[in-house]
Amino acid sequence: MSLKEILLSDLKGAMKAKDAIRLNTIRRLKSEIKNQEIKLKQELDDDAIITIVSSLIKKGKEAIDLFDKGNRPDLSKKEQEEVAILKKYLPEQVSEADLRIRIQEVIKELGVQNQGDLGRVMKILVPEFRGRADNKLVKNLVGEYLGN
Repeated sequence: MSLKEILLSDLKGAMKAKDAIRLNTIRRLKSEIKNQEIKLKQELDDDAIITIVSSLIKKGKEAIDLFDKGNRPDLSKKEQEEVAILKKYLPEQVSEADLRIRIQEVIKELGVQNQGDLGRVMKILVPEFRGRADNKLVKNLVGEYLGN
């Protein structure tokens, strides 16, 4: 079952359950997918949809930080619920231990040693872990190994 079919099924389920937050979150995601398809003039595959989901999660986390700083716990809670719903559409997340192992392998393969080579390492890791690991976490771990 494709991600689009899962979204449609979940949308129907949210309508029947009268779950407003889930319904609005899925509608927003479907809208983003449709806009991207119109822009690219082609149907999106699951990988492209995962990229959109990741982007919406990132925006949601940024909004949570801003709402927390602005002392708006009500809006922060709503964003947290939306992020939790969106995370269900990502593939299983890779553990930090597995991520660390792979980062060390890539650093050895490339033979890099300093912070200036961060981009070369990230160029390999980001596509490999797209949707399965937060890019910010990957960058921080690579920086840690390259001697931040």
